[in-house]
This record gives sequence, structure tokens and C-alpha cells, in this order.
Amino acid sequence: MSASKSSMPALVLGAIGIVYGDIGTSVLYAIKEIFGHGHVPFTIENVYGMLSMIFWTMTIIVSLKYVVLVLRADNEGEGGLVAMLALASRAVADKPRLRNGMLALGIFGTALFYGDGVITPAISVLSAVEGLEVVSPHFTGYVIPITLVVLFCLFAVQKRGTAGIGRFFGPITLTWFGVLALLGVAQILTHPEILKAVSPHYMLRFIWDNPGTSFIILGATVLCVTGAEALYADMGHFGKGPIRIAWFSVVMPALVLNYFGQGALLLGNPAAVKNPFFLMAPEWAVVPVVLLATAATVIASQAMLTGAFSVTRQVIQLGYLPRLRIEHTSARSAGQIYIPFINWSLFVAIVLAVVMFRSSSNLAAAYGIAVTTDMLITTMLTFFVIRYAWKLPLLLCLGATAIFFVIDFAFFASNLLKLPQGGWFTVMIGIGVFTLMITWKRGRSLMADVQRADAIDLRSFLEAVFVSPPARVEGTAVFLTAEAGVVPTALLHNLKHNKVLHEQNLFVTVRNHEVPWIPMERRVEMEPLGHHCWQITIHYGFKNDIDLPRALEQAKLRGCQLEPMTTSYFISRDTVIPTLGSGMAPWREKLFAQMHHNASGVADFMSLPNNAVVELGSKIEI
Repeated sequence: MSASKSSMPALVLGAIGIVYGDIGTSVLYAIKEIFGHGHVPFTIENVYGMLSMIFWTMTIIVSLKYVVLVLRADNEGEGGLVAMLALASRAVADKPRLRNGMLALGIFGTALFYGDGVITPAISVLSAVEGLEVVSPHFTGYVIPITLVVLFCLFAVQKRGTAGIGRFFGPITLTWFGVLALLGVAQILTHPEILKAVSPHYMLRFIWDNPGTSFIILGATVLCVTGAEALYADMGHFGKGPIRIAWFSVVMPALVLNYFGQGALLLGNPAAVKNPFFLMAPEWAVVPVVLLATAATVIASQAMLTGAFSVTRQVIQLGYLPRLRIEHTSARSAGQIYIPFINWSLFVAIVLAVVMFRSSSNLAAAYGIAVTTDMLITTMLTFFVIRYAWKLPLLLCLGATAIFFVIDFAFFASNLLKLPQGGWFTVMIGIGVFTLMITWKRGRSLMADVQRADAIDLRSFLEAVFVSPPARVEGTAVFLTAEAGVVPTALLHNLKHNKVLHEQNLFVTVRNHEVPWIPMERRVEMEPLGHHCWQITIHYGFKNDIDLPRALEQAKLRGCQLEPMTTSYFISRDTVIPTLGSGMAPWREKLFAQMHHNASGVADFMSLPNNAVVELGSKIEI
């Protein structure tokens, strides 16, 4: 996506509002968690060391890794773990074992995204509302209820879309970053010597003097870069240029000033370590800052929700989840969607997280494993992209990714220490979603094998039928089938029970590809089968909206008469019976059968007209 000069300011403002909401709210809890658990003794030298570590963590991971390197690895202008996975898997298509391992790794990272999607809104909103405790200790008992009310309102409005409120995201978040910078500057002016912490030797000296503590504290330091994946994931919405400009001109300066301002505050008032962010504000400004922080965390949570909807649709079209009901919330923007099942499943999990952990400090113990795992997976996939897709020399590829791999692995290993304290929560969510994805993919593959073994060649079948043709009735029949060139069971049932054939018959197969977009002019392939019958294949990328009637409009331009009132859609469905035979473990067979049963209430293709006909097919054992 390229931005013209006239649209660049608007895109930069949009990137500030959407892309940087999560990382922009990390100032609420990062410093507090670093000093809050007693691992780092509170000394002036350690304050300098921790600020230096935060600065260089943001510089290396966000500025160098994501902004400079990873943003270059776009999949036809699109970013995100799914887009990179598709790009990397295509690059190693001639290495099936490597490709399968890479797919499993990428899908696991995608599954962990849902765990991150649970913790991010919970810790962000909760840490903002906890600012009320700075106003008065009497508000402590109201923090959890207010947090749950704010989260419920956020999830309840999702079905209405974000078109109305989205225009305010950029200005509110820009105001937020402005306040971050002002709060930081006010404190830095009292202790300007804190700016010396920019020097990396403070970080290196702390690591040299405290190697064990340094490793442990990486689990809290990584909180300053949570949300960095959004830079890459939202590249298709705003483009590389606006994201880079927003980071270097607004976001990073504001974050650095605020973190160093918190450090300056701690030099003068060590007791402020209990909540340094809100204690930076003057007493009269605490309540407005709490309200602004709550708005900023809601926006950050909204961006995470929007990402969850988008990722779910992409994973569905790649074949790793059953089709879910997807509602479009905007007539102008196809990307604004709402998936009720994902929305309320995340809400239930978030409520459970808030009630279980009860404070942002406790949630911080669960935060980080999903983030660092996804960062590590992104680094590994980046290597395969630049090595096998870009064909760069091996030594250059290793040099470009090895340093990031070592740093990401160090953060990942440190966060493994959080497993007993709450990290198990996000890992459990990730493993559960990964199991569902792999089970669905494997089950559909087994079903396709069974159907392929019993399939009847469509062209030969039609030739035999038209030797003594049945009665032809007015209208067009559209048979939707997973395999091109085979007889759909719905056609067999129609001939068996109705003993008629429509004037026109279209045998339609949808093919999803590992590219983001397929343009309309390359969307439809038609092959004439004779006797007014056609085999039609419709191609979609994983970010295209599946709209079957619209795609079939091209068939009208090639001789087919598709009138809405005389066109019937036949969907072949199969009843799945789990078996103890080879294929999958019995418990996974039963899980797939249940998933298939639950998905049978959802149309196999989106935007079907009202005269669609659901035809039950044969029973299949997997």
C-alpha cells in the first residue's frame, strides 16, 4: 500500500491510533513490574541500568528488527504472521518436510495470538483503572468492577463496527503520546542527569554485575515492546512509510521521554515505585490522566480485537478453522468485520483472566510468553523469507537474523520462568486453539481423501447422463463442491429424487491460496462441459472476502444466464462418523466430528442468496 503525499499525514495519524495503541500503553506497568517484585534492588545505578535496558530493547527489537528489517518482508503489501507464513511456505514449497514443520510453527504462533488477545485488553484496561488507587485508596474495591464494565462495553459495541468511532482513535492516541512526553519532560527537568542512561554501558555494566538477575528481569523488560508485532500486522492498512514515520517522529520519542521521566521521579522519590506512571502527574491531573489512560487502553484493546477478527478470517480461508459467521460492519470498508463467536469467546476468557489474577502485576506474570514466542517465530520465518524467497547469500541471511534470534530467545527463555506464576494461562489458550486448528485441517484432509477415492468423474458422468437425458427445467443450478471435476452428491440426490436437470448447471469450486489478494480479473476460471454445463473455479486470497454471487457475475459475461429468482444453490454436506481406524487419535476424531457438526449450521460460502438449498450427503468415516 503506497501513500500519496496528500494522504501521508492521515495515514501517519491512523497508524498512531491503531498500530501503536498497545505499545503506547506499556508505560503504565513496565517500570512498575521491573522494580515491583524485588528481583532488582532499588539503587541509583540500577535505575540507570534498567532505563538503558529499556531504551536499547526498544531500539533493537522495534526500530531495527521490525521497522528496518521485518517490514521489508511484505506479502504483496500485506504483513502479519499469517502473511509471512504464507510467503515463507511458498518459498520452500520444494522442501515438503521443511514446509510442514514451518507451517506447524507458524500456526502455533497464530494460535498464541489469541492468548495474547486475552491478556492485552485485561492488563491494559486494568492497569489504567488502577490509577484510581492513586487518587484515593477507597477506590481499590471498585477497580475490578469498573474494569469489567469497561471491557463489557467494548465487546458489546463490536457488532456496530468501528466506522463511527474509528476517526477519533488517531487524535486521542496522539493526545496520549503528547501527555506521555509532557509528563516525562516535567520529571526529567528535575533530574536531567537521567538522560545519561541512553548510553549502553549502563545496561552492559548491570548485566555484567548481575547476570542472574538480568536474565530474570528480561521477563519484565519485554513489557516495553509488547505490541511490536502490530507494526508488521497492520502494514497492509497503512503502508511501511507511515508506520516508520509515526514510530520515529512521535511514538518512540514520547515513550523514551516517559520512561526516563519515571526514572527521574524514582531518583527523587523511591517510594513512587508502587505506581510511577500515575505519580508523575500533578495531583490535580491524576483523574484526567486516568480517564485518558482508560481511553488509550480501550483503543489498544480495540486494535487487538480487530486483529483477532482479521486473523480468524485469514486462518479460516487457509483451511485451519471451520467457517464461522462473519458480519460486515461497514458498507464502504470490506476489512471491517465482526465475528460473534470470537468476540464473546475472547470476552469470557478476559473476564476469567481479570477475576483470576485481579491486578495488573499478577497479569504481568502471565504476559510475555505469547509475545516472545511470536517474536521468535517471526525471526525464524524472516530467515526463510530472505534466504529462499529473496535468494540472498546464506551468510548475509544468518548475519541479518542471528542477533535478533539470540535476543528473542533470551527474552523467551526468561519468560518461561513465568509459567508457574500465570504464564500457563496463555500457553493453555494457545495449545487449545492450536489443537483445534490442526485437528480441523487434518480432518478435512482425511475427508477429502475419502471423497476422492469414491469420486465419480464429472465429465464422464455427464456424457452418460445425456445419452438418455432427463427432463430439463427452467433456471440455473449452482452445485458447490470441494473438488473440481467430480460429481457432487447434491447432483446425484437431485437426479435420484427429482429426476430432472436444470437448463444450466454450474459446478463451482472455491480455491483459497497462500497470497493475500487475487484480483477480480483473475478470480474466475470457466471450463465448458457441454449441454449448458460448466466447471467453474473461483480463486481467493486469504484476505479476500468470499462473495460467491458477485464472483459468478463474471459467468454472465461468458454466456451463462444467472437470474436471482431462477438460480438455486446446492451445497453438498457430509455426516462425519469417527472411527477407531487409522488417521487420527480417537479423541481427535470425535473432536473433529463435533466441530464439523457445529459448523454445519453455518453456510459453507458467504453471501449466498435466500434460495440456496442444503443437500445432505453421504456418511464419511475418518
